[in-house]
Amino acid sequence: MSRILFGRRLTTAVSVVLSTGLVAAMLAPPDRVQGNLQRLMYIHVPAAWLAYLSFAVTLGSSIAWLWRRQARYDRAAAASAEVGVFFTGLAIALGSIWGKPTWGVWWTWDPRVVTTAVMFFVYLGYLALRRATLDPTARARRSAVFGVVAFVQVPIVHMSVVWWRALHQPPTVLKPGDPSIDHVMLATLLLNVLAFTLLYLLLVRARMRLAVVEEELEQAPLGEGQELAGSAVLAPRLERS
Repeated sequence: MSRILFGRRLTTAVSVVLSTGLVAAMLAPPDRVQGNLQRLMYIHVPAAWLAYLSFAVTLGSSIAWLWRRQARYDRAAAASAEVGVFFTGLAIALGSIWGKPTWGVWWTWDPRVVTTAVMFFVYLGYLALRRATLDPTARARRSAVFGVVAFVQVPIVHMSVVWWRALHQPPTVLKPGDPSIDHVMLATLLLNVLAFTLLYLLLVRARMRLAVVEEELEQAPLGEGQELAGSAVLAPRLERS
C-alpha cells in the first residue's frame, strides 16, 4: 500500500513540476541573439543531464552488483541505461534541430556532438548485450563489467568542449565562477532540470517493476498439463471428393 501511495505522489509531483517548468520555459525572456529558438535549451540541457545521471546510476549499480551479486542492482543498472539511451537520443535530436538554424547544418563533426553520438551507440551496445545473453547470471555479470567500462564516455563528453574548442559553446553553468547565463533563464533551466530528474525517477521505478514481472515469467516453469500457445489450432483435413 505504501509503495502505491509513493508511486501516486511521485507521479503527481512529476506532473506538477514538469508542467510548471514548461510554462516557465515559455514565459522566460528570449535570448538576445537567438530569440525564441533558445527555448530548446530548457529541454535539451535537462535531457543531456539525464544522460549523465542515468549512466552514473548504471555505473554505481553495476559496481554494486559485482560486489553484492543481488538482482535489484542489475535491474537498476538496466533500467537506468534504457532511460539514459532515450534521453541521449533526445538530446542529439534537439541539438540537431537547434544546430540547423544556428550552424547552418543538421550535423557537424563537432567534438561534443561526435562524442555524444559515440556514447549513445556504446550504451545501445550495452542494451544489445543484455538482449543477446540468455543466462541471467552471465547477463548480469557481463553487463556489469560493460556498465563500468562504458562510463568513461561521460567525462569525455562533458569535457569535450574544453579539450577541443569548436562550434559547441563551452560550459555556462557547470564551471568555476558565476554561471554566464541570465539568472532568470538559469532559474528556469534549473526548474526543468529538477522536473526531468523527477521524471527519470518515475521512469526507472516503473521499468524496474516491469523487470521483476519479466523475471518471474522467465523463471516460471511450465505447469504439467498446461497447454502451449497454439495447441488448440488443428491442421486442416483434406477430403477427397
